[in-house]
Amino acid sequence: MEPISRRKFVRTAGTAAAAVAAIRTGKAAGQSPNETINVAVVGIKSRGWQHIQNFCKIPNVVVKTLCDPDENLFAERVEDVEKLAGMRPGTASDIRRVLDDKEIDAISIANQNHWHSLAAIWACQAGKDVYLEKPISHNIWEGRKVVEAARKYERIVQTGTQRRSEPYVKSAVDYLHSGALGRIYMVRLLVFRPRESIGRGKIEPIPPGIDYDLWLGPAPWRPFIANRFHYNWHWFWDTGNGETGNNGPHRTDIARWALQKYEHPRKIQSLGGIYGWTDSDQETPNTQVSTMEYSDGTLVQLEVRNLYTNGEAGIGVGMLFYGTKGWMRVGGGKWETFFGREDEPGPSMTGKEAEEALRDTLNTRGTDDEPHFFNFVDAVRAHDRKILNADVLEGHLSTSMCHLCNIAYRTGRTLVFDSESETFIGDEEANRLVRRDYRYPFVVPEEV
Repeated sequence: MEPISRRKFVRTAGTAAAAVAAIRTGKAAGQSPNETINVAVVGIKSRGWQHIQNFCKIPNVVVKTLCDPDENLFAERVEDVEKLAGMRPGTASDIRRVLDDKEIDAISIANQNHWHSLAAIWACQAGKDVYLEKPISHNIWEGRKVVEAARKYERIVQTGTQRRSEPYVKSAVDYLHSGALGRIYMVRLLVFRPRESIGRGKIEPIPPGIDYDLWLGPAPWRPFIANRFHYNWHWFWDTGNGETGNNGPHRTDIARWALQKYEHPRKIQSLGGIYGWTDSDQETPNTQVSTMEYSDGTLVQLEVRNLYTNGEAGIGVGMLFYGTKGWMRVGGGKWETFFGREDEPGPSMTGKEAEEALRDTLNTRGTDDEPHFFNFVDAVRAHDRKILNADVLEGHLSTSMCHLCNIAYRTGRTLVFDSESETFIGDEEANRLVRRDYRYPFVVPEEV
């Protein structure tokens, strides 16, 4: 296991590694800005559609292939790409066929959570660079394997925590790092996303055009139920990680960045349940309060509310940082600070200022674009992971915080975690949830 010290975190590959990378990809490390990068997008319905739109806007990037086990999605998406980019992409239901294509330079992974790690590992082994949606893993163990694969095969792997590339968030983190708020002793992460009950489904025949075996992939075999399929897979433990693992990684990532933590929390507890919905197939909680404590006593609380709720401190999805001199709220495209007993306003970045900074970052491309994708392409062209705003190790540490919360919730007790071994101390039941059993042949290997 690679130690996760700050020094090793920023270590770069040397000349020999670059030469090996060039052999694997068939290209010289470091591409010309005018050289075409061919991208395949895996998972094309929801977040994947946003991936497609962003890549289509980047000069000299071609969305060459769309990949999804639901072939019913292809006709519309192919037309969408043709309208955006003036060319018709190829299609494939099986990611393995995409990885066989020597012309594909990078894979953009936006399918179900339980596929993320295996798809990324296979892509690294095939010599492809990877844009990997959060959460980068379905469990802690396989997340570490993604990091190992990225390092072994010298691949560029960007975590899809796109807030890292937003100027107002970087501005907020820089201010926190300045020490102006004093020592940050607690962070509250708010994910207040009202949702409706998914209701109940029933077993039915697999619809034509869906390769259900591929869709399940690493997950156990279950009869087809439409209510567990598109998007609703988030709310079942076999395929998703609930709201804590869905939107939580965006918040935990910024908290850890601001706190400059490159280890896992030491102590974790989580409470919650499914409230209000009396007739639902959902397994994951719609209300969850999790608290993590680092070895130095710093607290991070992640709270999920999917029922109807007020915001807190004027935000519903965002972060509250508490320091010994004052506090900060980050959300809604801006940040603000307050000091002393009277909550006197301090430095801030308004929404208008944030929009102007984003336009500057995108070279006036417009605020509909996500600079995180441009950042990934820049790193791929240079074959330099130092350029990445969210390297895969960042993604592993931030995603694991959400996994720790869910494991504490599922076991129902306070847990103690060893950061070096990535195991719980003296808790066999919790350690069984650090990884999963994989359905052959969709197996994350011990040795990547």
